[in-house]
Amino acid sequence: MYLEKRKTKNGIKYYLAHSFREGGKVQKIRVYLGTNIKKKILEQRQEKAKELLEQQVNSFKIIRSPIQYKFSKRELALIKSLKRKAKFKIFHLSEEDWQAFTELFTYNTNAIEGSTITQNEIFEILKENKWPFNKPKGEISEAYGVAKAISYIRKSKIHLSLKLIQDIHRTIFENSKNFAGKFREKGVEVGIRDGIGNLIHLGAPASRVIPLLIELIKWYNKNKNKLPPIVLAIVIHNQFEFIHPFEDGNGRVGRLLLNNILLKHRLPPVNISMKNRKRYYATLKEFDRTGNIKPSIELILKEYKSLRKELKK
Repeated sequence: MYLEKRKTKNGIKYYLAHSFREGGKVQKIRVYLGTNIKKKILEQRQEKAKELLEQQVNSFKIIRSPIQYKFSKRELALIKSLKRKAKFKIFHLSEEDWQAFTELFTYNTNAIEGSTITQNEIFEILKENKWPFNKPKGEISEAYGVAKAISYIRKSKIHLSLKLIQDIHRTIFENSKNFAGKFREKGVEVGIRDGIGNLIHLGAPASRVIPLLIELIKWYNKNKNKLPPIVLAIVIHNQFEFIHPFEDGNGRVGRLLLNNILLKHRLPPVNISMKNRKRYYATLKEFDRTGNIKPSIELILKEYKSLRKELKK
């Protein structure tokens, strides 16, 4: 931040100014301090102006959820800038890549939710049908279930529907949970907890689950050809997690919905890695608190880069 002076017919005008690069362009913002003012008053006004400038600078770092707001030109430019910065390029998966992705995604998405099955054990379960003798049968069943759900979304032509959401949940949990494929009933309230058990978000009341999902589906159908696919996928995922429609298993279903939207827009799938679990939960917390999807976009672009490296091994 710096003091800017401008000579005019009426004297010297003072501004507190700040220049920074955002969205691929240099942005400059100013706060008017006054004309022909004494040094002491100028210093006092500068202190107050700093707070205003900081608020304005921070507003440039936010991409608001398009469910509540229409994207500004600045926000669209920022999304493009994030893609350029991440060197994002569309890549396509061979069948061999899909096998590797399925193993990778199955391990990570279950590990995020507390599964004790290792990555090597996932390989043995899915490729060789060998069960680790010391792991819970429910976890083994859910490993098969996630892999089966990946195959399901690859074949499905549906972008988003109540049935699709229920089918994904049922496919994952049909052999481990007695409520597989069933939305929460009245009186069953749930929330999102991070890796150490802290409550991040309390799900919507059970009575609001279906109405909120219907609203989300309508929003998607209205905007699926208007917004960038990565934004669509993130909003659907984050809003789904906000609703938390099932008694358990919402995280895994949400990450599959994220990939389903990406696939339907001819983008590759993405894997949220266990090592980024803390950051992943932080993006959900930020979305819940402020509606900001920028951290989510940055995480997805980072994970795309990691996936590309993994598939080249």
